[in-house]
Amino acid sequence: MTAPKPLAGWRVLVPRGGKWGDNVSASLRGYGAVPVVAPLINFASPEDPTRLGHALQELGAGAYDWLVVTSATTVDVLVSQGTTVPDATRIAAVGETTGAALSLAGYRVDYMPSRDNSARGLIKEWPASDIRGRVLIPQSDIAEPTLVAGLEELGFAVEYVTAYRTVGLPVADDIRSDVASGRIGAVLVTSGSVARQIAAQLAPLPEATVVACIGPRTAVDARAAGLTVHVIPEERTAEALVAALAEHVEALG
Repeated sequence: MTAPKPLAGWRVLVPRGGKWGDNVSASLRGYGAVPVVAPLINFASPEDPTRLGHALQELGAGAYDWLVVTSATTVDVLVSQGTTVPDATRIAAVGETTGAALSLAGYRVDYMPSRDNSARGLIKEWPASDIRGRVLIPQSDIAEPTLVAGLEELGFAVEYVTAYRTVGLPVADDIRSDVASGRIGAVLVTSGSVARQIAAQLAPLPEATVVACIGPRTAVDARAAGLTVHVIPEERTAEALVAALAEHVEALG
């Protein structure tokens, strides 16, 4: 007789759509869960697209020694803008997901932190022999200043440019009702902006609702938003997040 899957009977809120949402949903189904895709954030063009265009033109012309990419969404922006990165300009990625997105888009990855897949990890592990020159960081409009400040402290000349805006999306009434009633047993939190949307639109969550955060930084943001965090995977990947949720639920019995 086949053993029941650890998430059998669980409905799990997936806060992002697109390819990411599809992949996570498939992973959840593999553990027996029913994914409920309800995008809480979306991405829009920057309010000043000319500044981004100018920075990417300079990048293509070889004006920067490093390009630092912090999210797969930034990779989408680079691709949509037809951005070329000269061989002399090296590329650093914050995290495995971002690194994979760069590779899939045809960009090389010259440096990625090996232990801590976060902005702090990138700064902490940055090779001392490679601290020189100009750095371009295209990020969300609500990105924390951690990366810019940290690289400036290391000695880089850093330029930050808004690559996209993160905007909240309203949750459908039936989703809100299912969360409030406990019919959705777990919520995945993939970023600070998602945590803030959950707090604004869905809180207070039922006591039994499991909140699973993709990494320590996101967990800090979630707690700051007033959420109780139950699950943080060791690796900052979607696959690890789903696996950690399954392990937690299995431990609950």
